[in-house]
Amino acid sequence: MGADAASSDTRIRLMPYQPEHFDAATALIVSIQRDEFGFDIDLARQPDLSVIPEFYQSGTGNFWVALHDDTVIGTIALKDIGERSVALRKMFVATEYRGTEWDVALKLLHTAVHWARQHDVQNIFLGTTEKFHAAHRFYEKHGFSPIEKTSLPARFLFMPVDTRFYRLDLATVM
Repeated sequence: MGADAASSDTRIRLMPYQPEHFDAATALIVSIQRDEFGFDIDLARQPDLSVIPEFYQSGTGNFWVALHDDTVIGTIALKDIGERSVALRKMFVATEYRGTEWDVALKLLHTAVHWARQHDVQNIFLGTTEKFHAAHRFYEKHGFSPIEKTSLPARFLFMPVDTRFYRLDLATVM
């Protein structure tokens, strides 16, 4: 880790989403989806983002933001899908904060996994696309196993772009 990152790293903090994060969090998510990955999507076509507290922050779910000083630089959410399971969604990190120098993605994932364990969640499921190769490596490195779409719980929320699916069994992961 470089000296700049080491001294700046203490200014990165994670916290549960609050309404004052709405504009920055949704702008980050939509800009990565559209500008970086080329998806034809906007905020209006993601109604879950307009009701984050009701949609994500209920049951065993939650939604977090990563902040560098007061700037939203990352997001992650867990959606309660019943049967001691959650769906990991909306994991996005601003380009300049990716990688091991900042470890924002890892901090977000650890926060979500810790929350899930505290709330007696047994499984974390997620869907992603074939082209997110770095995400595949990241999830597999951190204990997620690829599974077939047919193995997902009935209440799993499918995104049209998702073609690759993973499961983290919290009973078998340290």
